[in-house]
Amino acid sequence: MAEAEEVLNKKKLRYLITDTVFVDNMPKSAVVEQNPAPNSKVKEGRIIYLSINSDARATVLMPNLINASLPYAQTVLGTLGLIVGQISYRPDIAQNAVLDQLWRGNSIQPNSRIPKGASIDLVVGDGSGGALVAVPNLKGLNLVDAQNVLKASMLTLGAVLYEGSIKDSTKAVVIRQNPSFEEGGTIKGGDIIDIYLAAP
Repeated sequence: MAEAEEVLNKKKLRYLITDTVFVDNMPKSAVVEQNPAPNSKVKEGRIIYLSINSDARATVLMPNLINASLPYAQTVLGTLGLIVGQISYRPDIAQNAVLDQLWRGNSIQPNSRIPKGASIDLVVGDGSGGALVAVPNLKGLNLVDAQNVLKASMLTLGAVLYEGSIKDSTKAVVIRQNPSFEEGGTIKGGDIIDIYLAAP
């Protein structure tokens, strides 16, 4: 603002601060907008209207999105100036209903004050209601492939345990799992499977 004032004084122009806004990636008290626009032809003594960056970050109250539909939750977040982050699905009978709202990886309670522009992750029901799914055979898979198979099967990765001497964990493979794989075996969607890895 001090630099802007110096420039305007040299050009024999006056200024008036009409608004303060918050822009995260700009310095405090920096000019955000001006009217007339840059490079406009104006007479000496003209008032230039300025919007400057506030030194206080704007905050909003977190809404209660639990049990709301996903489209409704997305609309509400956008209206409040919040960003829809990662959307993940959990086995639940309520398809596309919000089961949890998270900020920075933690559940956030309604009416908590958070910065405008914060990214809110949503956990949403997939409509399965914990239906039975086949137990996948993870034996011989590395950790990344096992995670992908479990995700595709709507199951949750539990404990990851290593056995024996392992020089490179990325090359370790699953040697057994709990619950174990049996032909025709089923468990509820969302259940946890622990895996044990060893060097191939």
